[in-house]
Amino acid sequence: MKKLGILLKGIIKENPVLVLLLGACPTLATTTGVISALAMGIAATAVLICSNIVISMLRKVIPDKVRIPCYIVVIAGFVSVVQMLMQAYFPDLYDMLGVYLALIVVNCIILGRAEMFARKNGVIDSALDGIGMGLGFTLALVAMGSIREIIGAGTWAGIELTALKPYAVSIVTAAPGGFLVFGCLIALVNKLTAGKGKKEFSCEGCPNASSCGKTSCESEVKEDENK
Repeated sequence: MKKLGILLKGIIKENPVLVLLLGACPTLATTTGVISALAMGIAATAVLICSNIVISMLRKVIPDKVRIPCYIVVIAGFVSVVQMLMQAYFPDLYDMLGVYLALIVVNCIILGRAEMFARKNGVIDSALDGIGMGLGFTLALVAMGSIREIIGAGTWAGIELTALKPYAVSIVTAAPGGFLVFGCLIALVNKLTAGKGKKEFSCEGCPNASSCGKTSCESEVKEDENK
């Protein structure tokens, strides 16, 4: 059950995009369509899983003082592999993602999981964490991309939706529409998870945990509820 919990927590409870609010830049930039959103999600998931595994394997070897640069080197290596594979076999997707594919190197979701989970846990748990967080990231991107493409362009994955095409609202595929859809999805997730047990988010997903000094965000949540 513990391993199942590690796998599933990234989907809803600690979704990196809609709950932890990490990776907002690629989320907003690549969700103008379903295909680009799915491609970004799969690419980031592949890098996340591989980097988590390698960093977990090397966690006792990497010096503590230079761990962040080491993580970036490992992540950059896998990003380069993904870039080359995509450029060779999926050139259209490579051009569609553009600079955001290379920016996976500094994606705070991947760096956050390396720092807060992979360096403290075994290979299997780290792989499961990468799969779960990657799946949650991909689902969030696809959901947001679907909404923006259907409402903003009257299509889905490039397939024209004849009944909706005349009513397309083009601003939804622009930056303001991205922020609007992003906010609505965050509000929806908060609404769906409200009242289902106490809200306690582990510090494993927070990039500021090292300077915070707390073990969870439960106390802050309770204070907000009492106001």
